[in-house]
Amino acid sequence: MKKVLFIDRDGTIIVEPEDEQIDSLEKLRFLPGAISSLSAIAKTTDYELVMVTNQDGLGTSSFPEDTFWPAHNKMLQILGDEGVCFSEIFIDRTFPEENAPTRKPGTAMLTRYLARGIDPENSYVIGDRLTDLQLAENIGCGAILIRKPSGPDPASGKVFSTGDWNEIFRYLTSKPRTASFSRKTKETDISLHLNIDGSGKSSISTGIGFFDHMLDQIARHAGFDLSVRAKGDLEVDAHHLVEDTAICLGETFNNALGSKKGIARYSFVLPMDDCLAQVAADLGGRPWLVWDVQFRGSHIGEMPSEMVFHFFKSFSDSAKCNLNIKAEGTNDHHKAEAVFKAFARTLGSAAGKTGNHDLPSTKGTL
Repeated sequence: MKKVLFIDRDGTIIVEPEDEQIDSLEKLRFLPGAISSLSAIAKTTDYELVMVTNQDGLGTSSFPEDTFWPAHNKMLQILGDEGVCFSEIFIDRTFPEENAPTRKPGTAMLTRYLARGIDPENSYVIGDRLTDLQLAENIGCGAILIRKPSGPDPASGKVFSTGDWNEIFRYLTSKPRTASFSRKTKETDISLHLNIDGSGKSSISTGIGFFDHMLDQIARHAGFDLSVRAKGDLEVDAHHLVEDTAICLGETFNNALGSKKGIARYSFVLPMDDCLAQVAADLGGRPWLVWDVQFRGSHIGEMPSEMVFHFFKSFSDSAKCNLNIKAEGTNDHHKAEAVFKAFARTLGSAAGKTGNHDLPSTKGTL
């Protein structure tokens, strides 16, 4: 699902005049830092930009409607020249019907857009009024309040409040890449949360001790924070639970990566006692698995050894990534653990930020 910034206009992007009417080009002024910060957000982040504004003057008798558009369109032209483009623009015209459902904080004019799906955990409303905070609550996403220079700060601890657009940019770009995913079937019930920019913390419960141990290795050696709660038909065997957990993990990882701007994309060789594991990855959007690992026994702990292959195959398919995995050695436990650790190091490296904000692809998309 996409991350969205629902951005107010008057008092947030442009200065709101005393009469609250942007009815001439002479009244058009941008808030300090708004253009440069919005440009940086558009160029360096995954957020989709959506404008949501209550335009009180539009369509009222105070001035003809066509006097509104020159200033509005000039604002869009200036922003567009700096790479700031809004995928949607929602302007309410119901004034003076203050309680109309299409007016903020109502969500009626966003109904169709919201129905297409957003990531509420990583989306925000940016505005300068309490109605913007209420809109964020109604959508179920975060809120960023543009604080008035001389006014009080009505924001709660859950709201980021500032009078500086540069701080908004720093706040948004400091947010970790996270995603959550749940999947329930007749065979399994799995919920998972992933923070790619974590510190290696994990909380794992699948009912299969060796599998818990391997998932913990992924978190610790990739530097991810990972929480997994999985239940399944273990009275049948471990197949459904391991496979479905891999599907959920791959889907969550892919969602957390977003557009993959600025990642390394590509990989890891890791020894463990008698074993040597090599895992290479390409997070380029194409699923493929090359597997060259043989196990001697039918089980590793409680987990069937054949499920190690199925885990990585399912992950590759749902994360849409290429994995090339090879391992040699004599001890099955060591071999499997070396593969999981090398896999974790590979993911951590490939998902790492390079410092630039380009897509690592000559095609311009991943």
